[in-house]
This record gives sequence, structure tokens and C-alpha cells, in this order.
Amino acid sequence: MWVDLAAAFTIETTRISALVRASSARRTEREDIPVARRTQEPRQRKEKNGAAGLIFGLILVCAGTLVVVVIAPTLLSRRQLTQSLVISGFRERPDADGRLLGHFPYGEAEADQLIVFQPGIELNVEAAEALDTMMRSASADGVDLRLLSGFRSLALQESIFFDVASERNQTAEERAQVSAPPGYSEHSTGYAVDLGDGLFPETNLSQSFQDTDSFRWLQDHAARYHFVLSFPDGNKQGVMYEPWHWRYQGNADALRLFEPASRFSRRDL
Repeated sequence: MWVDLAAAFTIETTRISALVRASSARRTEREDIPVARRTQEPRQRKEKNGAAGLIFGLILVCAGTLVVVVIAPTLLSRRQLTQSLVISGFRERPDADGRLLGHFPYGEAEADQLIVFQPGIELNVEAAEALDTMMRSASADGVDLRLLSGFRSLALQESIFFDVASERNQTAEERAQVSAPPGYSEHSTGYAVDLGDGLFPETNLSQSFQDTDSFRWLQDHAARYHFVLSFPDGNKQGVMYEPWHWRYQGNADALRLFEPASRFSRRDL
């Protein structure tokens, strides 16, 4: 099967697109599990019907209990899930809408949802494919768009947050203005990217990135590839303006994850 897939890629297909499609194929194959067939023994005597009905009723009760135990936790509200997340060093606790110091909570992407976009940087499979297409389009327009950062594990985000805060003698509250606490970073979803301009690397991760051709190109074209600026100037979340930080919202999962932030940004408009 993999040989057939590899042969299907054309010479013009980029390395990233090929990897994305191969990963998607693996994911589809893994999820396509045949439905098990169930057999039922023939009833021999009518008098067994009562016992069979009792057993069937017990099975339904057990199944209902299992649904409550297994599925109910996944239906907890974002607020309930957030309240269980305690971060050492914070005096603050999540707001009623789930935000901690301006940042909404995000879980960590599963490994099988990620793909290596370039050495050392992973992204969600669909976000990677969209970013690859967007970067090639930018290049065709003479814009040297670069990927600086993608997926970050909770452990990495914790190090970035607390270690840098220590180095810079920042309180957790001060650090939260420029970096999300672990468990509250869009990067943990695999859908968020930090972008730069290859011709002006000195603007990387700086607000001066807004003065580059790359940023102007993103303003004009990023929405076509389903990328949205997460923290525009004067954003209502109160997070520092980050012209380099964009998130992918091109599938249902991403829309669901970022809907609280999107809705909050639209509030009172």
C-alpha cells in the first residue's frame, strides 16, 4: 500500500506535502477499523425469555454506566477543566471564561496528529499542508516567508515560561504578557506558528516584523489559507501585540479549539 502511495506523488510535489499526505493516509488506515460482527444464539425455550430480558437489562445498565464514566469527562466545560489546572508560581486563578492572565487553555496535540515540517519543528498535519502552500505562494510573489516555531509540548512551554521569567527577573504575571503559561499556549495545539522574514531576520519575534514585506503579504493573503493573526495590536485578551504569531483555523477541530478566543475578540464589536 505504501509503495502505491509513494508512486502517486508527482515530481513537482514538495517534500512537506508528500509527508503530509502520507501521514494522512496512515491516520486514515489506522482509524478505519472494521465493525465487529455479533452473533446471537437461537432461543430454545420460551421460558428463557424472562431471564434473557433481565440479562439484557443489566447489560444496558452497565453500558449506561460505562458511558457516564468514560464519555462524561470529555463533556466537561472548558471552565471545569481549567479549574483543575494549577500552576505553581501564580497567585491568579482562571477567570469565569477559562482565561488565565489573558490566555485561554489549550491541551497538547496527540503525536499522530503532528508531522515534522522542517528539522526541529512539528505542526498539525493539515496546518502543515496549508502553511506549505502559503509559503510557496509567498515565494512566487517574491516574499521570503520563514517558519520560526510550531508545536510546543507542555514541558517545553513550561521551560520557556518559567526559565525565561527567572532569567529576566520577571514575575509570572509579567511573563504572561509576552508568553503563555503551560497549558495555555496555542502552540501546544500544533495549529499555531511563529513566522519571520528571511530577508530581515533581525525582525524575528519582534514587533518590527510588522514593517516587513512578509507581514504585509500575510495581511493580504493569510486568510485565503485559513491563518489568522492571534494577537493583533490592542487585542482584548490583553496579550502583547505579536505580528509574527498566526494560528490555523481551516478545519472543524481548529475552529472548536479557538472559538472561545475568537468569540472573546468579537465581543462588544
